[in-house]
Amino acid sequence: MKPKITCNLFPKPPFDFELTAGYHTYFQDYCGTDSLVQGIYRRLLDLDGSLVLASVSSIGSIDSPCLEVELQGSDLSLDLANQAIGAVAWLLGTDQDLSPFYQLARQDPTMSAITKRFRGLHVPHTATVFEALVLGILGQQIATNVARIIRTLLIETYGPKGSFGGEVFYAFPRPESLATVSVEELRGLKLSQRKAEYVQGVALSALDVSKHNLERLRELDDIEVVKEVTALRGIGKWTAQWLLIRALGRPDGLPLGDLALRRVVSQLYFEGTPVTDAQVQEFCQQWRSWRTYATVYWFTAMRQGMV
Repeated sequence: MKPKITCNLFPKPPFDFELTAGYHTYFQDYCGTDSLVQGIYRRLLDLDGSLVLASVSSIGSIDSPCLEVELQGSDLSLDLANQAIGAVAWLLGTDQDLSPFYQLARQDPTMSAITKRFRGLHVPHTATVFEALVLGILGQQIATNVARIIRTLLIETYGPKGSFGGEVFYAFPRPESLATVSVEELRGLKLSQRKAEYVQGVALSALDVSKHNLERLRELDDIEVVKEVTALRGIGKWTAQWLLIRALGRPDGLPLGDLALRRVVSQLYFEGTPVTDAQVQEFCQQWRSWRTYATVYWFTAMRQGMV
């Protein structure tokens, strides 16, 4: 029996646990690193080589949120538990202040209706910059269901794993694991030749502290981040913008080039008339400083049938 520690986490209200964890696990389909089953969000955390299973459930309300976090791990200590709680808080975006975005949303009837329906949705994050870049590469220009299959194969083939209560959980593969995998092996997981090369290249960059040190991107502003990551082979502006949103928690990311973004803006604001990226960019100027939140709420409205 692995040691357990249970503690509480208090998100900044309003916080809707089901919406936020549901957005985080939307593409997981109960596979990969994250799951949300019967109201419990689970993630196997890889904390400097120590594996800790976090099981999170809501014991509060949207306006008075409280999360119960159960931690399990062979090397579990109070210091590691504190690190794990910080990781869970980051993954679920618990410290985000939604009030400035909601105040802006009141000026637009469409967005006002969306924010009222999905009140308390926070923007979740990936654990690392490396994870976001690899996921971005895997999702480029392919159908969602295909990307899900490839992502699950990659995680379950190369990710660290741990057994808890007779069930196996996986953490995201470490850079050193993917850096040593041949392009041919990655292609065996249904990756194209170029994507296999891109994944391997990003893994090598993550290990080359003298050149890139991907986690150092947190110290740079948005423009500098985009400039740095688009210098990597296989990383374009679309992936860079999703990196700002998912890995760095920046409030003003806008993933131009995303077909789903063009579609949802078209349906909500242009009566279904197709729009270009340039039109989306111009239209989204009114959401400047909060375009991350506008994007996430639009996508949620689309997934929940409001569009």
